[in-house]
Amino acid sequence: MTTDQSNATEPPVPATAEPARPGSSGPTEPSDPEGRAGSPTPDGGAPAAGAARADHAEDSNTTGKSAKDGKSASDDGGATDEGRAKDDAKGKSGENAKDGKNTKDTGETGNGKGDRTEVSPTDSTSADQPTDKWAAFGPAPEPVVGRIRRFFWRIGRGLVHEWTLASLASLVLAVLMTWPTLRYPLHTIPQDALDPTLQAWQLAWSGHILLTDPAQLWHSNTFYPEQWSFAFSDTLLGYAPAGMIGDGPVAAVLRYNILFVLAHALATFGAYALVRQLGAGRIGAAVAGVAYTYAPWLLAQAGHLHIISNGGIPLALAMLARGHGYSLRHGYRPERRHAGWAFAGWLVAAWQITLGFGIGVTFAYVLALIVLIAPVAWYIRRTWGRGAWRPFGWKLFLSDLAGGAIFAATGALLAIPYFKVADLHPGAERTLDQARAYAPPPTGFLTAPAESRIWGELHEQARAGLSWPPEMTLLPGFALYALALGGLFFSIWTVRQRLFLLAGVLATGILAMGPRFFGGTYTFNPLFEYLPGWNGVRTPGRLMLWTTLLLGILAAGAVTALAARARAVAAERVPPWPGPWLRLVTLLPLVLVLVEGLNVTPHPIVPTQPAAMRTVGGPILVLPSTQDIDQNVMLWSTSRFQKVVNGGSGFTPEKLDEIRKSTISFPDPASIEYLRTLGVRTVVLLRQHVTDTPWQSTIDQPVDHLGIQRENIGETVVYRL
Repeated sequence: MTTDQSNATEPPVPATAEPARPGSSGPTEPSDPEGRAGSPTPDGGAPAAGAARADHAEDSNTTGKSAKDGKSASDDGGATDEGRAKDDAKGKSGENAKDGKNTKDTGETGNGKGDRTEVSPTDSTSADQPTDKWAAFGPAPEPVVGRIRRFFWRIGRGLVHEWTLASLASLVLAVLMTWPTLRYPLHTIPQDALDPTLQAWQLAWSGHILLTDPAQLWHSNTFYPEQWSFAFSDTLLGYAPAGMIGDGPVAAVLRYNILFVLAHALATFGAYALVRQLGAGRIGAAVAGVAYTYAPWLLAQAGHLHIISNGGIPLALAMLARGHGYSLRHGYRPERRHAGWAFAGWLVAAWQITLGFGIGVTFAYVLALIVLIAPVAWYIRRTWGRGAWRPFGWKLFLSDLAGGAIFAATGALLAIPYFKVADLHPGAERTLDQARAYAPPPTGFLTAPAESRIWGELHEQARAGLSWPPEMTLLPGFALYALALGGLFFSIWTVRQRLFLLAGVLATGILAMGPRFFGGTYTFNPLFEYLPGWNGVRTPGRLMLWTTLLLGILAAGAVTALAARARAVAAERVPPWPGPWLRLVTLLPLVLVLVEGLNVTPHPIVPTQPAAMRTVGGPILVLPSTQDIDQNVMLWSTSRFQKVVNGGSGFTPEKLDEIRKSTISFPDPASIEYLRTLGVRTVVLLRQHVTDTPWQSTIDQPVDHLGIQRENIGETVVYRL
């Protein structure tokens, strides 16, 4: 005999183990996952309980009464008030004396004949039944949360969100991994005081001119009297809003150092977001983000902010993938489409292009390749593929159309000044010979630059055999190599995806070798000669950026699989031990990649601005004029942005070369007349740089007979023509 479930302390007998009823040919079949028993019995007839449950599922208001004892049971397995009162009066505890059957938790009661009926909880209490006094002790309704509490709750939730923590971690890591950049940010600058001072001027000029005279953006104050001089190098125009804050060389150096750190943070966050969107776990994505940002080969590029500023590439790809509902692990999921994310991805891609064509050109071609392949793949799957039809949507199509148009227009407008420069200065055009001079040999992929704290000294002999080590040392990290290799055999990615990633690694690595890979006849050279803009890739080794990203994705697959395996092993143990220790082991790949990214990058003191540069007007010529000194002069001109003849870039204009040769004997009548013809009215001679130059013996000679004025201002001599 079994007890009624409403009053029993023992667990109910499962429906799947119900004994055979009298007259049946065997036990009933197990109920379906929704709790209904609709399967026929072995003799071909449907059980009465299945019919009653099906009726109850179709109409929740159907009621039933017990034919013998007048009792009813609620849907949750408990007896009604009336039934409990009768049971208490008779001294029963849920026992059914008639048929000896269980009362099921589906609201059924026995009638003594093996049949079952259902009782609805809505009819469990008669109209004249007194109200349950114990209901007053029920739980009080939950208090209504006010707007202020909801506001702070949302803020708190946002602070602990994954993307908030990822951005904060990327920023903190950038400060630590680039240290001591922010130790003396007003006076020192990473790598050297040459290209970084040129780029600090670029940031200052773009912000200054956009506030004062935007029409003159491309006609900068340097390289006087040249036009389109702002397009002589990559412009970092996307950082112009930062250039609007502060003025003078000190502010320019501070601005550069802050953006240098932020560029590392954005690269880490962007790569993390991309790999997470592709389907990797948090630790795997962190490994990919750190490897992409702090690969040893990038330490040699610390003096090139336009190369370090690569975070917009993976971030734009992550947004585009998110907007299109695509991930590498799960494929295309239409329900996850979001036109807004796709449009934002195109905007980020357009911003990345404004930072420079050095890496922007290849990014544009990668996007173009995706735009060509993705619709074809979608159409093939829709037309001939198996499975349900997967839509694309007009909103997403229009966002792609508008975003792609903005991206293309941005690139085209920025390219116009560079085409002008190419027409005016044939020497500015890149050649295959230049690309060959910077192209790395195969050993470069195993060689670290001198700025690497771990491998710098150990690879000194290997670097000695390279003609231009800063662009030929392309080691992405031995830990990254090992993790990517492991990802080919143990990964969350499918075998096909791993093979595609491997093919991408090999293809980008071959392109990074430029003309060094069997002469580049069938690889780099055709792209350089026939693809528009590709000839701007003067240093093929910088294509290693894509190789590093693909290696990071492969490594993320292995690390994510390792983390999943660690969780599974911990869960199989009783108790689950050593779960925390296994999870710490999964952090080891991240630590190894971080260690290989440690640097010994020098941070020299920026040359102090001569006092004369804050007072004299232009156009001026600063002597001696060389590539290195002129880059400092450009930075010094940020106080007044007066016209200066000096300038440094990837090439030397013929006019500047002519001026340097014509003024080697300054001050003399011929050079003075030549400068007056150009419109130059002031010459500043730097005392600290005249050693071993023709001016060493003439800097203190009188000039009254030449019809010019001479004045000593600090460590400079100012000649007024």
